[in-house]
Amino acid sequence: MEFKHIPVMLEPCMELLGLDRHPDGVFVDGTLGGGGHTQEILSRTRGKVLGIDRDWEALRAAGERLAPFGDRFVPLHGNYANIASLLHEAGYDSMDGMLMDLGVSSYQLDNPERGFSFHTDAPLDMRMDQTAPLTAEIVLNTYSEKELARIISLYGEEKWAVRIAKFIVAARPLHTTMDLVRVIDAAVPAAERRKVSHPARRTFQAIRIAVNSELDALNEGLDAIFDCLAPGGRLCVITFHSLEDRRVKQFFELRSRPEIDRPEWPAPRPNPDYCFRPLSRKPVTAGEEELSINPRSRSAKLRGVEKII
Repeated sequence: MEFKHIPVMLEPCMELLGLDRHPDGVFVDGTLGGGGHTQEILSRTRGKVLGIDRDWEALRAAGERLAPFGDRFVPLHGNYANIASLLHEAGYDSMDGMLMDLGVSSYQLDNPERGFSFHTDAPLDMRMDQTAPLTAEIVLNTYSEKELARIISLYGEEKWAVRIAKFIVAARPLHTTMDLVRVIDAAVPAAERRKVSHPARRTFQAIRIAVNSELDALNEGLDAIFDCLAPGGRLCVITFHSLEDRRVKQFFELRSRPEIDRPEWPAPRPNPDYCFRPLSRKPVTAGEEELSINPRSRSAKLRGVEKII
């Protein structure tokens, strides 16, 4: 299957990254995917882009797509949470800008063999890195009912999590995505199913996040990225659901306040975590033209900051 991907909010990303400020800079695409954002950075600068992805197939396809840029593109297999060691591996100590487009790629969603989609029957895989040992099938067939309910509630924000977990355990073993869809259909009352675009969406999201430890990677990665950004360097993050966006928003806001205040203090105090300048007052969202071309951009939010120290 061909690795296709329409880069989300391409122009806003390029604008927030401020490429003209570092025409010979070192940039990092922390979620390479189809390589669309990386291609644009390489086209608009003379610098280098380190493209990180967990998916070997993404790295292979991007390597072919970006071959005309020669050694200005450096593919790296790994997780952006390990940015410091990946930079070191490529021969760098810091970077001038980094972009992350979180979540599952269009290729992964559209490739039925990967098991991310609830629209087609496939093995219960859901691994972004197919060399990793943990799969959705293992999670669904071995985790306790209590732990499954916690995952589906926390990562999927699914109000029927307890009932869905109970039905999953009763239906074991599950082997395919349609096995899971049928269980969810049985667990969620008909009246509730009619209120949502697809009753399996939240549970599939939750299991995928658990399999790939996505929120742990985000929490670890944000701190690590700050340490690797050069002064004046920028970080731009695209999120697709509230869990990711909440974490990014809170991280950026806490570190963008020169002072902090509490009711018990006589006056505000300097914020020891102050290090960022926000690049926009509100998150950037896709315009109508992009939405008509790429419906998956509808839930996307872009936030950016500049390191000031």
